[in-house]
Amino acid sequence: MSYVRTFLPWIVFAVFPSTQWQWGALAGLVAAIAVTVQQRRAGAGLDALIIEIGSAVFFAVLTSIAFADPHSPVHGYSAALSSATLALIAGVSLLVGKPFTSGIAKRSTPREAWGLRPFIRANTVITSAWTTAFAVTAVALAALAHAGQGHSAAATLVQAAGFVLPMLFTVRHVAAVQAKTGAR
Repeated sequence: MSYVRTFLPWIVFAVFPSTQWQWGALAGLVAAIAVTVQQRRAGAGLDALIIEIGSAVFFAVLTSIAFADPHSPVHGYSAALSSATLALIAGVSLLVGKPFTSGIAKRSTPREAWGLRPFIRANTVITSAWTTAFAVTAVALAALAHAGQGHSAAATLVQAAGFVLPMLFTVRHVAAVQAKTGAR
């Protein structure tokens, strides 16, 4: 459920019709702010809100562009830019040694495990998978947008796969790590 909450602003944005992209961007911004505020009130640290805060910044910029010029060329590439932004956020979290999944994983992992090698390694691997998925999705969506198919069924499938595949990988990888560390 944590991942659904984390990516809720992107899901909200994706369900809006393309012709209403400015309202989708605004709804994504509102969702990002609401999730961030709700999670902070629930005690989540900033390290657990890397994607949420990055989402709020992205949607603030996109909302400004969308309302300033609803016919902006950014519109056709907004899905690709969304995935590229997520890839950038996730990639930077890896570069600075704070994989974004660590903050999420800490919500359901005992504190004594946070500094252990399996926990750190698992989150590095999982965040790398998400980063790769976001980057591949961004490239595929940019290619579809360039071909005039940026808001097609194919683009929707690419976007869905860009979330579902790393989510499935995460579940399986966590189970494998838990099985391995539990066996020791």
